[in-house]
Amino acid sequence: MADTPFDYSALFRADLPAPAARWNGFPKYNFVGGHNDAGCVPVEGLVAAATSVLRREGRTLSTYGLESGPLGYRPLREFVARKLAKDAGITCSADDILITSGSLQGLDLVNDVLVAPGDTVIIEQSTYGGAITRLARCGANIVGVPVDHDGLSATALEAALVDLAARGIRPKYIYTIPTVQNPTATVMSTARRQAILALSERFGVPIFEDECYADLVWSGERPQAMRGMSPDGRVIHIGSFSKSIAPALRVGWLVADWTVMSRILAIKNDAGSGALEQMVLAEFCEAAFDDHVRHLRGVLRGKVEALMTALRAQFGDAAEFDDPVGGIFLWVTLPEAVDTSRLAQAALQAGVAINPGAEWMTDAVPGRRRLRLCFAHPSPEVIGEGVARLAEVCHREFGVPVREANPHR
Repeated sequence: MADTPFDYSALFRADLPAPAARWNGFPKYNFVGGHNDAGCVPVEGLVAAATSVLRREGRTLSTYGLESGPLGYRPLREFVARKLAKDAGITCSADDILITSGSLQGLDLVNDVLVAPGDTVIIEQSTYGGAITRLARCGANIVGVPVDHDGLSATALEAALVDLAARGIRPKYIYTIPTVQNPTATVMSTARRQAILALSERFGVPIFEDECYADLVWSGERPQAMRGMSPDGRVIHIGSFSKSIAPALRVGWLVADWTVMSRILAIKNDAGSGALEQMVLAEFCEAAFDDHVRHLRGVLRGKVEALMTALRAQFGDAAEFDDPVGGIFLWVTLPEAVDTSRLAQAALQAGVAINPGAEWMTDAVPGRRRLRLCFAHPSPEVIGEGVARLAEVCHREFGVPVREANPHR
């Protein structure tokens, strides 16, 4: 037997992304990803829910689908239906809801049934990086439309649709994150939602609505979801428990009419999303979801205030950002001299992890001086230390922020 490892290099598909690095733990100052506050994970509530539901229904784990069918655990779907009616103004039944392995699976399933190589999809110019990479892997033609203070620009969207129609191109969908947009944290007004729905109807292009952060509006009040405003089924809606309960649970949902859902179920061949997670969430959420999320919002609001205070103290006017109305991210713009992709590499060597803006934009050029900071996981003290360390690295690499010379040195 040879000791030399088998060589797979000539067998890998040519279109694979770059290989992943081995994981060596989180950096001390971790501002990347969509992690959440560890202290707010409702551990005791989840323990009690697991004990209760397993004692009552645990033997249903012996069957795929928990005797609820391929859409997922029925009590959880019923909870989601009630929640969407109350919070988002969506009228749907449990049979319109599919439980997914996180919202990412919802993205993949919609792309699998709608998008073929060469198809065109319209998305927000600043948006979830996972949506961009997945569409690229599908071979889609991505058309980015700017986002302003009110979310996806209806004026720019109309111009893009007119241009595509003139070339005989009908996009497969318009992807938007209307409520606590990622990464900008904007909340689209009702008027803007109506304008975008009107464009959807005029050009015959459906809307793919991603509302993964909608529970995290500080005030607890949000506009009606676009799915609720359009009863004809043109809007496909996805959401998640990742930001409201815990990311590692990997439980989300997808709402669609049967015409679409029947096609999605035909390709969702994973034998069902995680059953135990669904059972525990249904048991916990029925009794405690609203109180839990209300507390989480308060904790997250305190953390973003700590982040904004630290940025003002360390960067001064060199860091531009808007005070977000919810979510777990701050979208920051630095001076032209800064390349945040280079900054991210240098900062990581100093124990600070950040997401460069180019990863969250369809056009990497305007993202060059932007960065997305996740403030949900680190403590306020760690946030302050991490921003100070980031400012040191940024000054060393780019001269930003400008430091006054010490006359005594």
